[in-house]
Amino acid sequence: MLALTEFGRDYAAAYDSIYRSKDYDGEVDLIERILSRQGFAGSRNLLDLGCGTGAHAIRLAKRGHRVVGIDRSSDMLAQARAKAAVESGLRLKFHEADICKLDLHQEFDTALMMFTVLGYLLYDSDLNAALASVRRHLALGGLLIFDVWYGPAVLAVRPGERNISVAHGLTRISRKTRADLDISRHVCRINFELERLTGAEQWQEEHFVRYYFREELESALKQNHLELLDLRRFPDGEGPADRHSWNVIGVARAQ
Repeated sequence: MLALTEFGRDYAAAYDSIYRSKDYDGEVDLIERILSRQGFAGSRNLLDLGCGTGAHAIRLAKRGHRVVGIDRSSDMLAQARAKAAVESGLRLKFHEADICKLDLHQEFDTALMMFTVLGYLLYDSDLNAALASVRRHLALGGLLIFDVWYGPAVLAVRPGERNISVAHGLTRISRKTRADLDISRHVCRINFELERLTGAEQWQEEHFVRYYFREELESALKQNHLELLDLRRFPDGEGPADRHSWNVIGVARAQ
């Protein structure tokens, strides 16, 4: 049986360094463009599910939104809270919780599931539990904005090996990535080999990420009273999802 990934302490500590080149500001710009196009301009109540180290949540709060971030990794949340603590006046809270079981007894304008959060829900039971949680926390007509790996592109552009080296404090971290597909399960298995070059410390992380096809997304969303409105290339958010767009961003409305 495949195991749900939970980010460990070592990976959480290095996470922001590893993804330093990720254009979070551009992604937040896209989120706000989507909100505006769907009639949700201005300050909004946002629920960030699987918020990780808070990269999206903090930026959105700095732009005036009221944000609640949820993650089940205490190590990732420790990073998020430390970053948020140096800011002032943010309407931002973080909670440690399982998004599949969440019940805050509160409704939001929009729920976010960014950086492939849905991809870590490997089984339909977990997917449906998470989407039920989304619907439970959305006001009627509210939005779900999410990004996933897109099945047709994953099969057309197969995963390969990647190596990166980044600065982390006074040292450097090297990460080697190997990936292979389990086509029968729609899952990509990713093995990370990480090394802190100062001190020669090494560790490994194994992640399993599910990729989706439009039909299964539509079906799962519909079962949980959410209507898929749009599916486009990510991170530009402009062209339609196709065999060349490994990452796609979707928008659904609560019915």
